[in-house]
Amino acid sequence: MMNSIITKFRFIVFCLLSLYSTALEAQVRIRIFADSAPASALFSVTESEYFLIIPDRKTTMIHSGESVIISKYNTGLVVKTGMDPAFICDSVHLAPKDTLASFSLRINSENPVRQYYKGDLKCFPDLGTIVFINISDIDSYLAGVVRAEGGYGRNMEYLKTQAIIARTYMYKYFNKHSNDNYNLCDHVHCQAFSGITNDSLIIRALKDTEGLVILDKDSSLIISAFHSCCGGETASSEDVWLTAQPYLKKVVDPWCVNSRNAKWKKTLGINEWLAYLKNYGYLTTSGETSKMNFTQTTRKYEYASGDFSIPLYKIRDDLGLRSTFFSLKVEGDSVYFDGKGYGHGAGLCQEGAMVMAEKGFDFRQIINFYYEGVIVSDINNEVKE
Repeated sequence: MMNSIITKFRFIVFCLLSLYSTALEAQVRIRIFADSAPASALFSVTESEYFLIIPDRKTTMIHSGESVIISKYNTGLVVKTGMDPAFICDSVHLAPKDTLASFSLRINSENPVRQYYKGDLKCFPDLGTIVFINISDIDSYLAGVVRAEGGYGRNMEYLKTQAIIARTYMYKYFNKHSNDNYNLCDHVHCQAFSGITNDSLIIRALKDTEGLVILDKDSSLIISAFHSCCGGETASSEDVWLTAQPYLKKVVDPWCVNSRNAKWKKTLGINEWLAYLKNYGYLTTSGETSKMNFTQTTRKYEYASGDFSIPLYKIRDDLGLRSTFFSLKVEGDSVYFDGKGYGHGAGLCQEGAMVMAEKGFDFRQIINFYYEGVIVSDINNEVKE
């Protein structure tokens, strides 16, 4: 009899631990406002209620429409709610009463922009700023990423494509910031995320592709790189990050050539261009400027003039160019850049993918066009590296 009771108890504990583990896996910890240095924030409940949890203090309830002011003070935080006196603490945890709960956050009093979130918010001081960690359910997070990275009012097949790319990236780099006690940040260092969205098309795209990710031939998650526009030809990964990936190869792309970011131009003074090149060891005389002309009909890795060369990504980064896919010509006292595309050029071209979706291609066809030899499959089929 006793053995039977023990067995049942162990089974119940196992089930509870399994449910707890599943719940944890269904959440993601995002550092929000990661590219800022917040000194204060206005937290406002937009729906339902939140528990204000402070170590060594009584938990209080923040109702819909009510706010909490959180400010940096020396090595701690100052918290102010309603008409109550302000107090100092080491950290703040705002926990939702239920799954309907949501909140807005506005950082620094001079910043008028409010961003909206679901889930928990944890706050603590660190190196002269306040760190904000939003603990969100995965679907709400991914919908926000698709909205931030892919825009709104898009074709459903494109949104499905962007949803799968975002999900692939999230799982691939889920522990990118684990040493800092969160998973991902909301900046382009990870994936852009500016809060939740109620866009019904994006939510449906997430639901219709639930669990789907992109795997390589070894069933490992790929680096799901993408950019705004390739200008007619994507870049191989080794020309962007020096590391070759078999699924990130150069692809001739006819779909984006008439898109918004397909072409760009820039003009520099010849002296500014010469000064820039000389910083990298380029030597020339005034009569040799025509030797600096450079043409790209297909993507190259480096700019070359005589024996001198420099990686194109360096020029793009240093001069703030839209892409590395450009030609240049010296005429008189000016250098004219004639460029194509916007972004690093590797992986999926968003503007090309949008056109493909409008032409009737589905998300699998779009993904397989831009990523060579990959498989769209359930995350449970991933083989851990």
